[in-house]
Amino acid sequence: MTIQEIVRKSSDAGVHLVTFLYCDNGGVIRGKSAHISSLAKRMESGIGLTVAMQAMSDMDDLQPIDGMGPRGEIRLIPDPNTFTILPYSPRRATMMADMLTLDRKPWAACPRDFLKKQIKRADDMGLKVQAAFEPEWSLARRNADGFSPIDDSLCFSGVGMIEPMMVIDDIIEALDAQGLQVEQYYPELGHGQQELTIGHADALRAADNHIVYRETVRNVARQHDLYASFAPKPFPDQAGNGCHLHISLWDATGEHNLFYDPDGRHNLSQMGYRFIGGILNHLRGLVAITAPSVNSYRRLSPNSWSSAFVCYGPDNREAAVRIPSGYWGDEMGSANLELKPSDSSANPYLALGSLISVGLDGIINDSVPSLDLEIDGDPATLPDGELQRRGIQSLPRSLDEAVLALEADEALMESLGPTLSEAYLAIRRADAKLFAGNDESFEVRHHFHKY
Repeated sequence: MTIQEIVRKSSDAGVHLVTFLYCDNGGVIRGKSAHISSLAKRMESGIGLTVAMQAMSDMDDLQPIDGMGPRGEIRLIPDPNTFTILPYSPRRATMMADMLTLDRKPWAACPRDFLKKQIKRADDMGLKVQAAFEPEWSLARRNADGFSPIDDSLCFSGVGMIEPMMVIDDIIEALDAQGLQVEQYYPELGHGQQELTIGHADALRAADNHIVYRETVRNVARQHDLYASFAPKPFPDQAGNGCHLHISLWDATGEHNLFYDPDGRHNLSQMGYRFIGGILNHLRGLVAITAPSVNSYRRLSPNSWSSAFVCYGPDNREAAVRIPSGYWGDEMGSANLELKPSDSSANPYLALGSLISVGLDGIINDSVPSLDLEIDGDPATLPDGELQRRGIQSLPRSLDEAVLALEADEALMESLGPTLSEAYLAIRRADAKLFAGNDESFEVRHHFHKY
């Protein structure tokens, strides 16, 4: 839509505030709003934002990053293609924003632009990226001690669908109204845990959709006097909330899924296996981006169906990379890879962009993974000697360990670039230090609210 069409549509609908949304390096969704009276001007000139915002760690502690202090400003420039009136708050609308420097160029610390660069890299190779985020989240009520799950039902149970029925119906209606195609819903393993999936889309739209999804779920839940948290482990004694990343590569026409081979092992093409090889080669550093919070490492533990080892397998939910079986009648269209060690504390633009980057490296370098890394069961059940023989490494067990692995990964660091990587590493180190000095309840409380 043009600026004029957006202003007219907003005025006709009675919208008075339009928020330019972005996601920071810490995975927090933030934004600034323009009043309808100045919307046209702000869409052209942008809204000012201090450069310091991309150096904010948990609890808004500014980290000492060169060029990201109190002096300096960028502009939030909205993408008109993402305009949507909020069905749960019809006098408000949102657009996703890019970060531009004052000379109108993409800022080197803009996560959305980072994803765009990886999409272009794929385009230059004749590849179109399709992706979907598959988030889990917890519904809770506030009580005297903090928060408690809305129920203690079992995984996929009919009983588990009763308590959240009204809020789930309203969430689905709100997602539909914003153009997000809902595919499945079910109560998950943890008490009060929900999973509601939406369809795949081109890579940039998929990341934008995840921002819309998170905002919609949390807002609709509050209207029902409930709280929705996407934190990886909001309740330490319950199953963790992942956000599995699904990805596939298509030809330049968008008609042929290049991960599909009816004669390939598990119906996966050699390109698909090389993409897996790229992921596995960089996975220990990649999880610092896809599972980037201190709370993430309560979830990434053996025997928890979240993956804890560098391995892959067909329909294996304990493998870091799962090769899903295709759906009958749409085997080609449904071929994809699923990254398991990923959650919603991640910035979706950084997570998906980094996944694309390492996968393309695998294609370029012909990184076909060893059959020794293909796992049929739970790798945690294998003896240590067997894991060593097969070259199956464990994933980092803490954010500190993951950050060190990321810093040592030359390809990922080069992909992020010096500005973005320096800021990202600094805030993750600060987060690890902050929570190391506090107890479990402090960690859980602050992650519950943050995500």
